[in-house]
Amino acid sequence: MNELKSVKFDPEYIPGARNAVRVCLRVQPEEKVTMITDHASREIAASIASELNAIGVEYRAFILEDLGARPMTDMPAPVLEDLDSSQVSIYAVVAQPHELRTRMQMTDVVNRRGIRHAHMVNIERRIMLEGMRADFLKVDELSLRVLEIAQSAKVIRARTHAGTDITAAMNPNYKWLKTSGIISTKKWGNLPGGEIFTTPGEVNGVFVIDGVVGDYLCAKYGDLRETPLTIHIEGNRLKSAKCSNRDLESDFWNYTHTDENSDRVGEFAIGTNIGLNGVIGNILQDEKLPGIHIAFVNPYGAHTGAEWDSTTHIDVVGTKFDIWADDRQIMSAGKFVI
Repeated sequence: MNELKSVKFDPEYIPGARNAVRVCLRVQPEEKVTMITDHASREIAASIASELNAIGVEYRAFILEDLGARPMTDMPAPVLEDLDSSQVSIYAVVAQPHELRTRMQMTDVVNRRGIRHAHMVNIERRIMLEGMRADFLKVDELSLRVLEIAQSAKVIRARTHAGTDITAAMNPNYKWLKTSGIISTKKWGNLPGGEIFTTPGEVNGVFVIDGVVGDYLCAKYGDLRETPLTIHIEGNRLKSAKCSNRDLESDFWNYTHTDENSDRVGEFAIGTNIGLNGVIGNILQDEKLPGIHIAFVNPYGAHTGAEWDSTTHIDVVGTKFDIWADDRQIMSAGKFVI
């Protein structure tokens, strides 16, 4: 299933593809790779496959539409079977509504097998030319410094001129994780990378989402600079959501009330990709923008230690933060000061 060899792609994708394969995933010739893509993303997938071909690694590429109708309710069995014998995997797919379950089934195998997995949901041309060209070694170095500070903090506070004012009390029993773009067997990561995150103990306050919201709502609503969504959080639960775009307000509220924990903050993250300059309207890249993003979510308990679960995961991104870890300021107006 290596039809990608015949797919032509823009040579401008090569630097980002090379970064993914050689720097972020460090694919070795003796390994096996599973690649999952779709019709919308196959040109980008083909550029990544060209790098795999150059290394001489064994890989199988699956195009989802060749395996069934979308949106899919379950990840096709041949994909999961192939994953079970791979050391590396790449998921380059445009998200469709209600396909989160398929991604969870995939990452269940990734977690169990310790696969170095690159998660590239909604990858697009601009990301390949921007975020995927970052110096991920420098991003990793910064991420380690921020991680060291965050791990010892009891409380992290964040404010913006747009009106965000939140306080996050940390739970010392929950782990912080780094997904800087340098992907290991300990935790799969999004590409482009650049964040540290944990499950918070308790978040309270106001968060003005003037960046983007996640999952399939991101493609629907894009950059929210002109129509920010303001949410209130009490005791780690979403209490209200207000926006001049009533459709967005309704869609977000319904998404975060899918199950009993869908309105619960399960992720508290600090973006560290210093190669990014602003929001582009795509969660895959925008959540790595230096600043705070949180998510109402499945809390990745297998990694953070959180004891609860959810069937949903939606990130929300703001911009130009001031951030304090306890009494130490680590960011001013969106720029790190450490």
